[in-house]
Parts: sequence; C-alpha cells; structure tokens
Amino acid sequence: MALESSSSSSSSAHWMGSLPSALSALPLANLAIPGSHDSFSYWVDEKSPVGPDQATAIKRLAKISLVRKVMKKWSVTQNLTFKEQLEGGIRYFDLRVSSKPGEAGQEIYFIHGLFGIKVWDGLMEINTFLEHHPKEVIFLDFNHFYAMDNNHHAYLISRIQEVFGSRLCPKECVENVTLQNLWEKQQQVLIFYHHCLYEQYPFLWPGNKIPAPWANTTNVHKLLQFLDTTRGERAKQGTFHVSQAILTPRVKTIARNLIRGLKNTLVHKNLPSILDWVKLQKPGVMGVNIITSDFVELVDFAATVIALNELLLEDNES
Repeated sequence: MALESSSSSSSSAHWMGSLPSALSALPLANLAIPGSHDSFSYWVDEKSPVGPDQATAIKRLAKISLVRKVMKKWSVTQNLTFKEQLEGGIRYFDLRVSSKPGEAGQEIYFIHGLFGIKVWDGLMEINTFLEHHPKEVIFLDFNHFYAMDNNHHAYLISRIQEVFGSRLCPKECVENVTLQNLWEKQQQVLIFYHHCLYEQYPFLWPGNKIPAPWANTTNVHKLLQFLDTTRGERAKQGTFHVSQAILTPRVKTIARNLIRGLKNTLVHKNLPSILDWVKLQKPGVMGVNIITSDFVELVDFAATVIALNELLLEDNES
C-alpha cells in the first residue's frame, strides 16, 4: 500500500491517520516525521525591541530601523503559519520563547532575534487543527527560554495545560508511544520542555528525550556528513531523534548578503541537495526519525519525509 506522498494539503493534513496498521503499531520514534526549524518565525515584529536572545552589540545597532529590517530577513526561517505547516504534513515544531523585558504581566512570545506572536495564539491555532484531525499527533519542542523566571514558566505551562488538556501525552517509555496507543487514549500532543521544571509536571517530557544535534555550518556537504554521523550515533533505544537539516549563517555570511537574507543566500541553492539526502534515508531504530528544515514549502519536503515510511512497510511485509 502506498503512503500519501501527494503535496496537496488535503492528503498531508491527515497522513498519520492514513497510515496502515502495521505502521501505526510501531513506536513513533521509528517513523519518519517531518518538522520545521524555528517553526514560528513566519511572522516577526520588526517594530518590536530586539529580543534578549541577541548580543548587546546587536541590541545597540538595532535601534536603527534599517538594521531591524535586515534582522527580519535573517530571522525568518519559515513562510507558512502553524495551520499551513500542519496542513502540509509538518508534525514537529521547534519553539523558542521569551517574555518581553519591561512588559507588565507574564505574557510569553515566540522569538528568533525579533519577537513573534504570543505563544497562546500559536497554541490555539495548533489545537484547532487537532480538533479537526483527531488522529494526528504533534511534537512541541520548547528548547530555548529567554528572560523567563519561574513565574513566567508557571504561566506558560498553565497555558499549555489549558489549551491542550486531555490531549497531552504524559511522559513514559519512548518505545510505548505508538499512534495506536495514543489514539486509544485520545492523546495528540507531546510537549518537550528543556528546563528543570519538567520534573514537576507529568505531561512535560525532558529535553534529553529528543536530542537534536546541530551542525552549525554554512557548508551543505559538512551538514550532510554531520547528519549521517549523528544519526549513526543515535541511542539504540530510549529517545526520539531530530535530524536538523539546516544551514546556519555566520556573521560574515550575513555581512556579505545583508539584503538577500537567509532564504536567498543559503536555503534556495542548497535545499535540492538536502532533499536528495532525505530521499536516501530510512526510518527505524538506527535510522532517521524527525527531520527538520527551513522554508518547508520551497520543495516537497514534508511529503518526501512521510514517503520514507513506505520502506518500513516493505520491511514489515518481507
């Protein structure tokens, strides 16, 4: 049976629910799952102050509005909203969050250089999709926190609980997390929380259960070599795994290409090579699990990752 590999959002929107039972019975850690890098950065506010994730020198420079315009070109790594990414098949979201220094209250925002939308609004958008697609399961990876004290964390965690409620999957042995088990319990959301407070909440998974090694290179060949090496070192059991198929600009890259931005400088020309690498992968215990990319709609990224699961089906039938 062929899996959904159409790029139309109608098929990709419910790809997990369409998997044959042989695959929905496998641990989620063994499936190929498409994700996005800096998932929320489709909108950042160039009028806002620069975020606390930036160096002091950048904050000073960014008082000039032209500098913030340039920052926006390098901060945006996605074009699609959460809803559009979900409809396109994306199921893992890479999230960095922050309070706004000087703002009253505990409100938390997405951040990547510049502030994005309120986390609450993003979570509501995701939950609406899940209400309409009860067999789809998502990973929300809160992996960077800025300007947040324990009160901010308590606020954010209570918002997560308020939005998703019984859809939250409590932490347990990774091998036990299959689509079939989640469907039976009507659970759809795995929250990874890279802060020690995760210990106090049964529905927050520790960050070490979802390692995401980062190549930190502008060179696509070094990136692919790194992805192969780190995949090969993947723990045989006990964790999910993120292959970050992304290139990271250095200061000099940005300086030489100020106006062109990330997409035109690094992503456009290298995405075909990255997609070729994806096509050669195989999911499974020592294979790929979650693969993330920038600008996921520029190529048939999600559908290509989802189609890898056909290899597992062939193994199952042979």
